[in-house]
Amino acid sequence: MSWRSSFRCSKFRHVFGKPSNKEHSYDGVPITRGVHDNHYCSANPCFIAVVTECEGGGAFLVLPLHHTGRVDPQHPRVCGHRGRVLDVKWNPFNDHCIASCSEDGTVKIWDVPVCGVQQNLTTARKTLIGHSRRVGLIEWHPIAENLLLSSAYDYKVLLWDVSQAGSVLRCPVRVVLSPVHHRYPSDALLLSVSFNSDGSRLAVTSKDRRVRVLDPRTGKILQVSRSNSHRASKVLFIGGLNMLLSTGSSIWNHRQIVLWDPDDLSEPLYEEVLDGSAGVLFPFYDPDTHMLYLAGKGDGNIRYYELSTEKPYISFLTEYRSLLPQKGLGVMPKRGLDVSACEVFRFYRLISIKDLVEPLSMIVPRKESGIFQADLYPMTAGNQAAMTAQEWLLGINRSPVLMSLKPGIGVSNPYPETPAEKMDPQRPENNDFMEEAFLEEQLSYQDAKYPRKVSDLSGWQPDETLLTNFFTPHCCEPAEKPPPNTENELLQAFYRQQDEIRGLKDKLNEKDVRISQLELDIRNTRNNLRATF
Repeated sequence: MSWRSSFRCSKFRHVFGKPSNKEHSYDGVPITRGVHDNHYCSANPCFIAVVTECEGGGAFLVLPLHHTGRVDPQHPRVCGHRGRVLDVKWNPFNDHCIASCSEDGTVKIWDVPVCGVQQNLTTARKTLIGHSRRVGLIEWHPIAENLLLSSAYDYKVLLWDVSQAGSVLRCPVRVVLSPVHHRYPSDALLLSVSFNSDGSRLAVTSKDRRVRVLDPRTGKILQVSRSNSHRASKVLFIGGLNMLLSTGSSIWNHRQIVLWDPDDLSEPLYEEVLDGSAGVLFPFYDPDTHMLYLAGKGDGNIRYYELSTEKPYISFLTEYRSLLPQKGLGVMPKRGLDVSACEVFRFYRLISIKDLVEPLSMIVPRKESGIFQADLYPMTAGNQAAMTAQEWLLGINRSPVLMSLKPGIGVSNPYPETPAEKMDPQRPENNDFMEEAFLEEQLSYQDAKYPRKVSDLSGWQPDETLLTNFFTPHCCEPAEKPPPNTENELLQAFYRQQDEIRGLKDKLNEKDVRISQLELDIRNTRNNLRATF
């Protein structure tokens, strides 16, 4: 029997968390009191977005990254939703575009000005209307541009192309999951979603607490977990290691983490019970350093692990501890980190009991921290899309466009449009070819999804009026007003609506009196005619 040391040498074993002081934090932010298991925060190198508490609607705050310190209570917000905002996500390829979902059943795409939000932003660039109940999850595609996935409590999972024309989109480009014959299976109500590195696979956890791997283009379920000892809540693709990680609870209601092989979910690769707390565990993974961070909702600590392809696959490093519990966490993309300080990860902790958003930097201690450490910062995913939405829908798979974090080095796109004669976007014949291929693929997908009998279509000719009515929008988005900020404004809006309802009732009563008078006149005229003849 060979002896093997339990100590594992790692350059990340001394990683420590460095919280920012109050001057470099965001103080006075009215963090939402919602109980949905989302992060409520999203960050990029330019802005940070936080879902806030708002009366009479839903809103979130967008602050420039350097706008630290005390936040003005009257700071302008993005407040176009009529229900509570449940999640926000920045576009990974556009630092001035953000998506939000709400209890009002809509998903909205917002354009944030370069100088930030200077006044209440109430008009969205796009409004996605395809769900009948509240939308709980949204996720941008990691490779293709302008592709957004949404999941709602109407048991529908939809994929949208937000580059389509029009301010209101009602038809998604893909229906990944939907109820069949008015049956609402628990596997269609998602708790968590995660794309793999090239966006060709989608891992989900559902209300039945199982892990599934889907093909997002067709909605076909490829793998389903069969373990009865793990009830999954959150799932995450481990890029580069060909593994899945899920967090949840055991049959004894202890929090645990489980590693899976995405090609075979029959048995887990690794299981570990952590503690007996009740908060949901949020997993975060850094594919460049192979570090895993586990942060519990309502906890004050964050654990870090290092993953590998060799057993036991996961090694505990250390943990950050704080007395202040977090409600949610936002993560800064790698291109927004401070490489001169050896920062490898950055959280934005939402501390609701203090109305505070606290940046937390994960730092690797080095003697020479002022220079670029190439071993800590390999080539990472940049802010350029590898393909368009139409290319991905046609079945093309590509790896992400990588960039170097070394200052002064730009992003090089490994997918040039060659040959120029065939793929020149200025040539009209190429545009026609791409559009025809895309439309043909869309029609074949719809025919496969909803098959029809040939006999039902024999002799049918399209009506010109029907086509005109079908392709003409029948309604437009109503004018949106910012929700009331105070209780007095809410009461005024309520009494104003009551007055309008009272006025409508008076008009209806007047019409009823007129109708009664007309009926009486008709009856008298009829009697007079009978008496005459």
